Formats: sequence, structure tokens, C-alpha cells
Amino acid sequence: MEPLVSELFGGSGSAQARGSRCGPGRGSTSSSRGRGLAAGSSARGSASGRGSTSASGQASVSVSGLSAQGQKGKLVAAPKAGHKKAKGRPRGRNNPPYLPPEAEEGNIEYKLKLVNPSQYRFEHLVTQMKWRLQEGRGEAVYQIGVEDNGLLVGLLEEELRASLKTLRRMAEKVGADITILRERDVEYDTDSPRRIAEVLVRKVPDDQQFLDLRVAVLGNVDSGKSTLLGVLTQGELDNGRGRARLNLFRHLHEIQSGRTSSISFEILGFNSKGEVVNYSDSRTAEEICESASKMITFIDLAGHHKYLKTTIFGLTSYCPDFAMLVVSANTGIAGTTREHLGLAMALKVPFFIVVSKVDLCTKATIERTVKQLEMVLKQPGCNKVPLLVSTSDDAVMAAQRFAQSPSITPIFPLSGVSGVNLELLKVFLNVLPPLTNSKEQEELMQQLTEFQVDEIYSVPEVGTVVGGTLYSGICREGERLVVGPTDEGKFLPLKVCSMQRNRSACRVLRAGQAATLALGNFDRALLRKGMVMVSPEMHPTICSVFESEIVLLFHAKTFRRGFQVTVHVGNVRQTAIVEIIQGKEELRTGEKAVVRFRFIKHSEYLKATSQ
Repeated sequence: MEPLVSELFGGSGSAQARGSRCGPGRGSTSSSRGRGLAAGSSARGSASGRGSTSASGQASVSVSGLSAQGQKGKLVAAPKAGHKKAKGRPRGRNNPPYLPPEAEEGNIEYKLKLVNPSQYRFEHLVTQMKWRLQEGRGEAVYQIGVEDNGLLVGLLEEELRASLKTLRRMAEKVGADITILRERDVEYDTDSPRRIAEVLVRKVPDDQQFLDLRVAVLGNVDSGKSTLLGVLTQGELDNGRGRARLNLFRHLHEIQSGRTSSISFEILGFNSKGEVVNYSDSRTAEEICESASKMITFIDLAGHHKYLKTTIFGLTSYCPDFAMLVVSANTGIAGTTREHLGLAMALKVPFFIVVSKVDLCTKATIERTVKQLEMVLKQPGCNKVPLLVSTSDDAVMAAQRFAQSPSITPIFPLSGVSGVNLELLKVFLNVLPPLTNSKEQEELMQQLTEFQVDEIYSVPEVGTVVGGTLYSGICREGERLVVGPTDEGKFLPLKVCSMQRNRSACRVLRAGQAATLALGNFDRALLRKGMVMVSPEMHPTICSVFESEIVLLFHAKTFRRGFQVTVHVGNVRQTAIVEIIQGKEELRTGEKAVVRFRFIKHSEYLKATSQ
């Protein structure tokens, strides 16, 4: 199935899920982030934060929010960051370009100059840097030679060097490192040459081992997703025959076919100075974690159409911060590329694009593929602003604008064989900031503990181990939680014996972090994927029936009562039956309605007022 873009982006709606309660679950749940999807005979719906849906097989449904037990989902607009009052901009004969006025909140700070500050002024600057680092969860960007109103004044060479020296002293005071991202000349009302500098300040927060971003890797089969990850994480270029991807495959048939069929994870680190830390310098993942101050966790997803359900599960369950869509330069938009693009759009995952295999194509072919992508991105329903990255400055600018505006879509033409433009992608990933700010993160951590179970293992001498993501709250070693729901709708008590992140032991897990938790002698047979481990005080609600407002993105025929779909709500994946379509007998592509679904096997945990 290759639906048109207009069919993929048919719209979005808010959704509600009024559940019929099953089992002993009682009370209400706290809302948290998440995604969901419904796919035709395999539809995926979201009840945990960012909900939307897309499809595989016969139909696709868009779900923008769920609420259990008759509570309607609510959308709350985030307040805009306050801005300092802009000063009047001088109008000279060479009026230079300017940036947006400096915001009071956020991790970006403008400084005209930092030359020989007094001790009192220096302490004030250090306090200000701590604030910006806190706002950026360990990362801040300083624009030197820029006034508060955004005017690019620039500094003389001596003033710029003195300012950078002061900035370095400030960073040392707070235990951070600085990296000069770029310098440029500006024209002002003077004959003397003036320059501005953009500096990245990075400090791992005291309560964390490293900064962590999750990036889902999407794209059609044979587009070069696993090969690109192999080149990035192993530090060696590919030989043109897939050598770089061999260490990423988990199964023999994947090695033999060269195609990914399961979800795998790869890590790429950056130290505090912005240098790459990967397996070329470190022998184990533990060494990478110890050396890195920022970690990129790639979620390698399948590209073949028959594994689309696995890809959807990876997007909704693991809650990536960003998505990287890989498109082969020689084939362009083909196969599942449109569907993967539609999934990212429906789930509201910010994505950037990598055009791979440029070493195999002529310049004209590469330009044709890029233009094809730009046309798709600009179409109604998508409304993206493509940004072709060809220089290091472009990469830095793309990372900042990409995080600030969801409409920006950077495009990186590169090759894993020749290494062309590979460094630009690394620069982009190094500068790319987290989506949530410190206030949002603090609010999540203040909620009750909720950990979703995505994987289950049995480890010798350790016992039962579960892997997943902490959606809200804080989980500590030795904490007592309840897990469920079971087939009978019950939640069972358990104890967290130990925890690991990226194969390194940790004692505290915070909202948004992925980890594995050892449960000791807890019976593995009582666990299944799709369960949640929550604080006993939460009194979790479960349901077997829920209603949701959906948009049918694509279906070959009609969507009607009795239709079976596989509903994906966060980490929940279960077949459900369409019981009622309110006000209509059937739905066609692009239509919207409130639909009641019933799980056919057992009740599931759905969050009230989730979006």
C-alpha cells in the first residue's frame, strides 16, 4: 500500500476514550506523554500524550487523544516564552541582519561583550549561565557580539577573544565545557572588521549521567538505514556491500537478507567538547556511557512493508524525541517511504531527512530526489519548510531552528561509503537540543511513577528483567510498585531490585528515560508486553471499551461496524472490534467520527485525559 500524501495527511482530531471498567482497577490515572496509532486489521491509537494514528493493511486511523471512564481529553496550549522588550534598532548605512529578540526563558543567551568584568559582574554572569543550562537541561547557546534585541553588532578581534576567555572562565566555574560552533563577519557602521561567535556550553546535570535523546530511524527497505547507523556508531565507512551494518543485526536471517525485521538500539555519544564517542574509541557500551556527556540512542526500525506493525510499535512504544527518515538518492520516494512519513506526521514526531547513497548517483539524480522530497514536504497537509544542509553553518542553524519550529525539516545528502557530508550530520546531532525544557521535565518527575513494559527477559543469576520507558515520576532502586493489568484485570505487587541504563548501573530513573529493571524472583509468566508498573497510590484504571474521535487516513473500501483493527496505544497492542460509529454507518478516506472500540481479549490500561 502506497497511499498518496493527501490521503496520509487527512487531518487530526482530538479523541476521547470512555472506558467500561474491568477488574479491580479503580480511581483515575494521571496523564503523561505518549503516542498511539491504529492500523487497519492493524490500526494504532494513542492514549499517552501525543496521540494520532496511521495504518497498515486495510485502514488507518488518526487518534489525537484518549480519556478513560467518560472523561474527555483536553488540549492545553503551552504558554509562549516571554521576551525581553526589544530596543530600537539603529539604522546605519550598513544595517546588519539581526536575530529574534532574546527570550527571558530558554537556553539561548545574547551577550554583546564580556571584556574584563568585575568580580560582582562575573558572579552574576555565572548565575545566569546556571539558569540557561538548567533551561536547556544541560546545554546552553551563547551568541557573542549580539545585543539583547538581536542586533548583530559584532566585536573587534581582541574584544571577541577576551569575551571568549571570560566565557570559558564562567564555564569552568560551573563545571561545563564550551565549543565554538561558528564565527562570522558582520558589517556595521565602522570600517573596522567585526565578528560574532556562537558557542555551545554543555554540562551534564548533577542528577544525570548524560543527556539522552532518542531518534527513530525510518525509511524504505534497502534505503541504507542500518548501514548509516553502522557507520555512525562504529566509526568506519562502509565498503559498499553492507559491511558496516553486520554488527547491528540481531538474527541470522537479517544477516543473510540484509534487511532489518526487529527493533534494535544503537548509541552514539558526544563528550562535553562536542567530539564523537563511538565504538572506534571504546570497546563497550559502558565505556561510551562513561566518556559521553550526550547520548543519541538510535531506534533502528524495519523498512519492509510486512514488518510495518513492528515499525509502528517502535514509534508509539519507545516515544522517540525525533525521527530520521532515510531516502535512497537513486530510488527516491519509493515503497514504504510515504507511509513512514505519514506515521511521523500523524504521531507528531519531529523528523529530519537523510538522502543516502549519493556516491552512486550523478548530481542531477541527487537534485531530482531532493526536489521530489521538497515537493512532498510543501504539499497541503504536510506544510513543512525543507532546509537543505550543505555546510557546517547550515547544520548548526538547522539544529536550532528544527528544535524551535516543528515545520522545519532539514535534509542531509550524504554517503556512508565516501563519507561525504557525514560530519554535517554529526554536527547536527551534537547541537540538537532536547524537546522538553526543565519546567516540563520537573512537572513530569513530580507525578506518580509510571513505567511501561516493552520487553521481558530472564537473565541467569539476576532473574526476571523488564525493559521500557519511565513515562512519569521517579523510580529508585528498591522501590515497590504494582504491575498489570493481568488477564483477570489485577495489579500485582513487586520490588525493583536493580536498574541499568545503556548497560550501566543506575540508582535513580527519571521521567523520559529508558532502562531495564531487575525484578528478582518475580514470575515471568505473569508479565506481558503492554503492561505498566505504577505507584500503588495511583489506583490505575483499566478498560475494555473506549471511544475515540478518529480520522480515517486511508482505507481501500469503507470502515464500518464490526471491522477489526489492531489498536496500538503507547505500548499496548491488541485487536479490537469497531462497535459503534456515532452518527454514521461507515467511514471513507478523510472522514472523521467518534468510534467505540472493544478489546477482544482482555482489558488494558488507558490513561485518562491523555493526548
